[in-house]
Amino acid sequence: MRHMAPADVMASKIPYVVDPRRSPIADDGDEVRFCSTCAFSGICIEAGYDKATLRDLHVLVEHVGAFRAGEHVFRNHEPFKAIYAVRAGMVKTVSVDRDGNEQVLGFYIPGEVIGLDAIYPEHYPCDAVTLETSYFCQFSFPAISSLATRVPGLQRQLFRLLSKELGMTALLAGDNTAEARVAAFIVDLSERFESQGFSGTSLRLSMSRIDIGNYLRLASETVSRQFTRMRDLGLIQLDGRQLEIVDAAGLRELARNARER
Repeated sequence: MRHMAPADVMASKIPYVVDPRRSPIADDGDEVRFCSTCAFSGICIEAGYDKATLRDLHVLVEHVGAFRAGEHVFRNHEPFKAIYAVRAGMVKTVSVDRDGNEQVLGFYIPGEVIGLDAIYPEHYPCDAVTLETSYFCQFSFPAISSLATRVPGLQRQLFRLLSKELGMTALLAGDNTAEARVAAFIVDLSERFESQGFSGTSLRLSMSRIDIGNYLRLASETVSRQFTRMRDLGLIQLDGRQLEIVDAAGLRELARNARER
């Protein structure tokens, strides 16, 4: 059985040792502060709500995990009751067609939220599968909805999080070269890690080349060739699943073709 406990009574760090360089992890904050990467902390703080106030409002947040690699956080068609913020690890969302073909929809890192696309249909429209050992904050959506009536910026934040996903979907929908797609993928991941307070140049790619190719609508062999070419050009270094960005400006130039279409 996975460990589940109210976030407001958990003062310790996630109970396993991680190397921040290889597996970024969000802190737990303390009795007053939120986790540093919490997707909602800024909005709540601006409105004057700290953890103690939210506890008084009966907003229940649970720390859930560990989920081992390959486990489901939620499944397609399950009733929508909560959204999940990644605290540690990485997650992919996937859809599976009637013939059993899988389409990767996105990858999520610590500080990012999954499950928002279930708000309207009131059931999860995809599967969420962990790519490595992962931990989450589970937000009761009825509680979040109730809080939104007290915190004017909260609903806007939910829409902002949704719009970020739509932006990457538009990027992949264009008629872009394989080089531009792979470069844009690396740049996007780098910017997202950096925005959450992690390294934007030292990236652990927890997903497989097959998953990356599926997401970018490319063959996995094409992804590998592009990685090799970018390494040979001096843009990146590769060591297994560890990717180091050497020439960020050059990488952005390759990605610009995709972003400007």
